[in-house]
Formats: sequence, C-alpha cells, structure tokens
Amino acid sequence: MASVALAAPTKATAHAFTNRLGMRMVRIPAGEFLMGNDEPVEALAKAYPLMEAERLTDLSDEAPVHRVRITRGFYMGQTEVTVGQFRRFLKASGYVPESIADGTGGYGYNPQYDPSTTKRGDLFEGRDPKYSWKNPGFAQTDKHPVVNVTWNDAQALARWLSEKEGKTYRVPTEAEWEYAARAGTRTRYYNGDNPELQYKVGNTFDASAKAHWPKMATKALKHKDGFAFTAPVAQFKPNKFGLYDMHGNAWEWTNDLYGEDYYANSPVDDPQGPTEGNVYVRRGGSWHTWPLYTRSSYRNWNSPQTRYTLVGMRLVMDVKAR
Repeated sequence: MASVALAAPTKATAHAFTNRLGMRMVRIPAGEFLMGNDEPVEALAKAYPLMEAERLTDLSDEAPVHRVRITRGFYMGQTEVTVGQFRRFLKASGYVPESIADGTGGYGYNPQYDPSTTKRGDLFEGRDPKYSWKNPGFAQTDKHPVVNVTWNDAQALARWLSEKEGKTYRVPTEAEWEYAARAGTRTRYYNGDNPELQYKVGNTFDASAKAHWPKMATKALKHKDGFAFTAPVAQFKPNKFGLYDMHGNAWEWTNDLYGEDYYANSPVDDPQGPTEGNVYVRRGGSWHTWPLYTRSSYRNWNSPQTRYTLVGMRLVMDVKAR
C-alpha cells in the first residue's frame, strides 16, 4: 500500500467534562487516519496460529484501507456506559429497555446450559426473561459495562441526554469509533500488534476466562487479565486519547448500517455508512472475544433489537460549530 500523508490532529480545547449521569466525556480532536485493514492472510495466520483458516479469510469487509477525514472534533465517553449510569437513566426517564418491554428477555451465562439442546446452539442461554441488563448471568457492580442492551436502547439514552442537556448525544459512526480507538496508531491494537499483550489494555478471552469454557480453552490467550466475565470499566491502560476498554469488555454499537463493500466507495469526509440495510455495526470485541476479533479494524453487526450478554454501548457528543 502506498504511503499517505495524514494531517496531524488539531489541538483540543475543553478536554473533558462529566455529564449528569456521571459519564466522563473526553474531547477527540478532528484529524485524518487510514481506516480498515489489508494484512495478508499469511501474516494473520502467523499472528493467530490457533484460528481456523476460514476465519482469517473472512475479513474482506475490512478492505480496502482508505483515507478518512474526521472534520469536526467530538466528545466520546471515556468508558463504556456503566450499569450504574444506565440505571440512573432508567430511573430518571421512565424508559423500559427492550429486553423487558417485549417480554422476551436477553441472554446470560448459565454453567448448566447445554447449547446442543437448542436450535440456535448459542453459547449463552436465551432469550429468556430472567436475563436483561440487570442480570447477564454473572455478577456485576454499578462500575461494570451495561450489557444486554440494544441499539434502540442506546438511541433512547442518547435522545434523553440530548433533551436534558441541550446537546447532541448519539452513538459514534463507525469511522469515528475506529479513529478514536486507534488514537493515531496503525497497528492491530492501540498497544501494538501482539495479541498476547492484550491483557495490558483490555478484558478479552484469556486464561482468566477459559475455565468456564473448556471447549474453547485452546483459543484463550496465555496471560490473565484478572476477569472471567466483564471487568469494571477503566481497569486497563487507556489509549492516547484517554479512552478505556476500546478493545474488549463489551461490544459497542455504532450508528452505521452494515455494508460489506462500503469501504470501496466510502467518502473521505465523515463517512456515515450505507443508506440502506437492516443491521448495525458493532465494534471492539468483548470479555468473551478472541483477539482476532478485538482488533481496531474488525467489523461485526447485529439487528437493532439484538440484546446480548456481550454487547454494550459508548456514547459521543457533538461539538457545536462556532
């Protein structure tokens, strides 16, 4: 790939603030970056020797690598939305999350659950009304990332905050998310290329978790991050923008509809994703995610009604034009 000269991020002002729900919002400056990934399969196979070949070749939606310009700075949650913050939102707004409102519940961890007895064969039990943002099947405190929340739940939270604070909150675009996650890097992770060093920056599937998943133990990272399930937010090293848990802990919704070939024709300035589709992109991986899928460039998707024990959210807030 030919080298591309990128503009340096502009200097941020009013670097951070805390909103009414206790979310610490960090200023992300405008700038340019190279979005996506074009690593040869051979390089990925060497870095991830335990991954099946088809997993390494099924990454074409990360290409081509392309220039993206984020023309306006924005604020981003320093952490994923926590259980405590989400609880305060529900109490203040009266909003009922989809997993409760539709009566079908969410997904959760149950050591007695046998995936082979279900039609989907899912790793987690559900949908079941006993699971929701309040109960993912494992213990959480108010400082853990909220999970079992839908894209629609994230939109409801953003709308309520926007109304109450007179500002524009939303979930990030896919481009904003990757720009913020990379924080000026071009490596697989914001701390380099080595997946075995993920334990320093995020909570992913490693030796701390494999005891609960013996059939998947061979794919666990060798090191221990200290958490078998979700970790309280901000337990690991942040990136250069001061953001925590951009790799692992909980998948994060974005505002973009998913388009497998979108990158081929993506605009340079502030891409917003396809105009048509029925599933939304989520990014970052989770506490139960293999490191191939926690890379800064990796893309996944779900329907806006999906609620899952691995999926949470992080908000951004627009900076008003002067």
